[in-house]
Amino acid sequence: MSARDEILAAVRGALREADRAETPVPRGYRSAPPPADVVSLFAERVVDYRATLSRCAPADLADTVRAALGPAENILVPDGFPVDLGGTPDAEDLDSCDAVVTTAAVGIARTGTLVLDHGPGQGRRALSLVPDVHVCVVREDQIVPGVPEAVALLDPNRPQTWISGPSATSDIELNRVEGVHGPRTLHVVLVGS
Repeated sequence: MSARDEILAAVRGALREADRAETPVPRGYRSAPPPADVVSLFAERVVDYRATLSRCAPADLADTVRAALGPAENILVPDGFPVDLGGTPDAEDLDSCDAVVTTAAVGIARTGTLVLDHGPGQGRRALSLVPDVHVCVVREDQIVPGVPEAVALLDPNRPQTWISGPSATSDIELNRVEGVHGPRTLHVVLVGS
């Protein structure tokens, strides 16, 4: 008998002796009670990820987004965005664009994550990944407690981009560098109901 055969025989023997009726892996997160205030938790987590957060009423959306854009001049505003900001709906040379403004499909409170499914107001995927500034608008009624609730709302056949804070990476000495593979600045505009 070869060494390989001995090892495989030992594994087979151990598997026969194992009690396969053991308690399954706990899945308590699926039934975890939702946080008391999902909107406040979402806002807190967004800021934890070093994104900037502004809150506004629907009537103040255009002014709030313009303020979030700051000095940006060449701005992408995808078709279907809820207010008229001017800007271009798309560009071939995304590197020349200062900022992009999008809506979100859903916001996740526990993780502070924005999910784009690239529907109206969100544009194609590259729009939210290339410009240095991303201003993303999410309504309070789009915020869900956790990832399972978000996944249940999303169409698995649509492209999705999950965003938790501005793009960042760290080197071996843990020096944080932002904007390496995505926007250096993420500004979330939370619109009240």
